[in-house]
Amino acid sequence: MSNKAVISLSTGLEDPERVAVAFLVALGAAEHGRPTLMFLTKEAVRLAQPGVAVGRACEGCPSLPDLLARYAAAGGRYLVCPVCFHAKALDPERLIENAVVGGSIPMWEWIGDEGATTFSY
Repeated sequence: MSNKAVISLSTGLEDPERVAVAFLVALGAAEHGRPTLMFLTKEAVRLAQPGVAVGRACEGCPSLPDLLARYAAAGGRYLVCPVCFHAKALDPERLIENAVVGGSIPMWEWIGDEGATTFSY
């Protein structure tokens, strides 16, 4: 049985609470030692650019920069959909820590034969 976790996030800052929940789930997995990958698609690809994930989703929620910092410190990784990323004309030279542009094939290669627990937001 695999202990890997994949969190698919398609929402960006148009729904900051959904972003915060996705990061909290990913962070829980990563901080408990699970190899964790966030697959960013649609508007979420913008979160892979420095300085975009700012603010606080709700009263009492941790700040987005704090969530990203904790996720990076726990070894969490990002795979950023290349179609979505390039459609938005984002700069591939400006990615946050542990982020790479890559699609479904690199995701399946990362998952491997043992599979993964998945969540989608």
